[in-house]
Amino acid sequence: MKYLLGIGLILFAVLILGGTYIPLLQQEINYRLGKYSLTQDIKETKPLDTDFGIIIPKIGANSRVVKNVDPFNSQEYQVALTKGVAHARGSSLPGQPGNIFLFSHSSADFLNATKYNSIFYLLSKLEKDDIIKLYYAGKELDYLVQDKKIVEPGAIEYLKGDSKDETLTLMTCWPPGTAIKRLVILAEEIR
Repeated sequence: MKYLLGIGLILFAVLILGGTYIPLLQQEINYRLGKYSLTQDIKETKPLDTDFGIIIPKIGANSRVVKNVDPFNSQEYQVALTKGVAHARGSSLPGQPGNIFLFSHSSADFLNATKYNSIFYLLSKLEKDDIIKLYYAGKELDYLVQDKKIVEPGAIEYLKGDSKDETLTLMTCWPPGTAIKRLVILAEEIR
């Protein structure tokens, strides 16, 4: 009887871990099999939200963006991240000069990793000149990746940016499922 209970607990643990990491593994497998690509016809991909949404064709990301979220209020942004990617309050909005700051932090523990950061899980795969599409107020705006950096968690200078042009900054925790560092993607509007 003790052995059956032990086997049952092990199977239960495997199911919990599988349920937690299967979405992340699916994304990684789809990416490696080439299911997402720069050459895929992105006109066929419909944004989840044309009022404020994001599509990153290379990594198959398609999400709503929750507007005006306080990036310093953990309780507020954790709720927002269950609904999509968060737009940092005080940063610019698409179509306006300045820096648009979007984030999808991972949680501080591995068991909640997929709940909060699966949208940007493959963000590290982006390279210079990859396309990011934002949708805002029914308009589509396109951006090209310019740089990728791994920074300390306190590197808040990326929130503002110093450009008079329209720029886009994406940020997530790095490595996924931890809060050790931050991965930052810097992009510029295609004119």
